[in-house]
Amino acid sequence: MNRVIELFYEVTAIARCSKTHTPFIEYMKTFAQKTGYICYVDEVNNILCKKDHSNAKICLQGHYDIVCLVDNTIPEIIEEDGFLKAKNSTLGADNGIACAYMLNLMENGFDLEYLFTSDEEIGLIGANGVTFDLQSTYMLNIDSEEEGEICIGCAGGIDIFAKHQDKKIIKNDLNLDLYKISLKKLPGGHSGINIHEEIPNAIKLIAKTIKESNALLLDINGGERINSIPANVSAIIATNTKPLSSHENMEITKIDAKSEHLNVYSPQIIDFLYSFAHGVRAYDNDLKVVLNSINLAIIKTDIDEIKIELSARSMDNAELKRIVDETLVTLDCFGFETRTSGKYPAWKPQQNDFSKNILEIYKNHEKETSLEAIHAGLECAIFKDKYPNMQIASIGPNIFNPHSYKERVEIQSVLKVERVLMDIIDKYNT
Repeated sequence: MNRVIELFYEVTAIARCSKTHTPFIEYMKTFAQKTGYICYVDEVNNILCKKDHSNAKICLQGHYDIVCLVDNTIPEIIEEDGFLKAKNSTLGADNGIACAYMLNLMENGFDLEYLFTSDEEIGLIGANGVTFDLQSTYMLNIDSEEEGEICIGCAGGIDIFAKHQDKKIIKNDLNLDLYKISLKKLPGGHSGINIHEEIPNAIKLIAKTIKESNALLLDINGGERINSIPANVSAIIATNTKPLSSHENMEITKIDAKSEHLNVYSPQIIDFLYSFAHGVRAYDNDLKVVLNSINLAIIKTDIDEIKIELSARSMDNAELKRIVDETLVTLDCFGFETRTSGKYPAWKPQQNDFSKNILEIYKNHEKETSLEAIHAGLECAIFKDKYPNMQIASIGPNIFNPHSYKERVEIQSVLKVERVLMDIIDKYNT
């Protein structure tokens, strides 16, 4: 088995859900000592490995956390038809493959800076808080997900958090029936890369069923991560109109018990969910890239309030502000209190000597290679702000359906990108 693939198996066996840091940090400390590198860890759990008295010109960078649709998941890898995928979970090739590439290079003693960042999947936390004084002139991020594309630009994003506290106890004078509605195991997907694929949003679907049955809302919980299209949701409602399913995966169960009183939330919550325009807001047909989008990601009942999380993206910082401002006004009109967080800038596409050299090298392996920009938040945008004199580009193998149960990585693509990576390093390490 190829060593990069072996190391990916090894890394995958380590608990790496976002916010879980210690197992991988301890692994890296041991690995660095064994391979002759110094291992630094900063206050937000980023890891930097480099040689003593390093002359590194290139910093390789990837994040070590993965999206776990179920907390504390350690993926079980399955090899099938030339792909690696996972049994009943995300795979974590995003971005475990980058970790495996870097570990392989460390085993072979290459004098580079190796930056493993934390909590990328929940708001690029590691990149935002990095404190290392990097010496490299160039940074190669290995978090792109399409072979033959060299990313030189990406969308910026802002996370929106809203809560609604209008809840009251009412008499069940109309003798309303109680129902539990659940929707499970929709495809899910990355809220940037996959947002244009018309993947069903579990929260939108359940809102449709609730709204169209004229129901009162007692409880609702759904969504997995703020940067994932929600795949699971459940709710408890009260109505005299039997709810109709809005998706083949939806289960509707009548609750036998009757209640004299009902603890219900404002109908404004369902009105917002039902009417909100989730998904693509603008698309460039010539460049074939989403320009603006917003993901209705998470909803949860919390003691005496309901909370909602959304993520907005745009390839333009001014457009990003407009989308967020419009969404905040809409939420306010439906009675929500709001705040924003997790802002990261757009990375304006820019050709430079580094990207041109990578393109030339890559074309030796894949003639159709091109320079691209993607509708997703890459840590590159933050690093460009933090290290303005550094030239940055991003590559990666074919990873399909990241952040979902269908995530898979193509083995031959991993091997091809490894060869490209080695040629890039050879050019800049001579």
